[in-house]
Amino acid sequence: MALFFLADPEPTPTLRAGLLRTWTDVTNAGGAVGFVPPVTPEDVEPTLDSTLAALERGRSRLVVGLDGDEVRAAGFLERNTHRLMQHWAWATTVMVHPTSQGHGAGFALMLSLAGVARSMPGIEGIRLACRGGLGLEDFYARCGYQEVGRVPDAIRVGPDDDRDDVTMLLPLR
Repeated sequence: MALFFLADPEPTPTLRAGLLRTWTDVTNAGGAVGFVPPVTPEDVEPTLDSTLAALERGRSRLVVGLDGDEVRAAGFLERNTHRLMQHWAWATTVMVHPTSQGHGAGFALMLSLAGVARSMPGIEGIRLACRGGLGLEDFYARCGYQEVGRVPDAIRVGPDDDRDDVTMLLPLR
C-alpha cells in the first residue's frame, strides 16, 4: 500500500483521532514513541494534545502518511528555539502504524520530513533521539542520518531495562 504524505494538514477531529489511534497502536506494538506498552488512548491523549498545541503555536510541523483518510505514519519537526541552535530542527514522535511497517512507509516518512525541513528558512539539519536496543539507529542510518551521540542507560523502560539514548543527525546542506 502506498501512502500519501501531507505536510501541515488541517487539525481536524478525524486527524486527531487517527494520530491518537496510530500512536497508541505503535506503542502497544513495541514502538519507541515516548511510552511503554500497554497503553490506552487515554494514556496517550494528554501528550498528543500538548504536541498538537505546539503545532498551533507554530513551533512544530506535522507530516502524516495517509491511506485514504487513515493515518498510517506521522512525524513532527520541532524548531530549536535556543538562539545559538536555530539552524536545526528536531524530528520527534516518528511512527509508522504496525500494519504499514515493512513496506517502505518509514523511509518515505523520513524523506518527507527532510523535504519539509529543507523548506523551513534557516534549517540546515535535523536531529532526532532514539531508544537504543531496537535497531532504530540502523534504520535511521539507512535514511542518511549519522549517530553523533549516545548516553548509555539514559532511558529506563522498566525495572532492570535501561536503554541508550542515541542522537542522530541528518545534515541538509
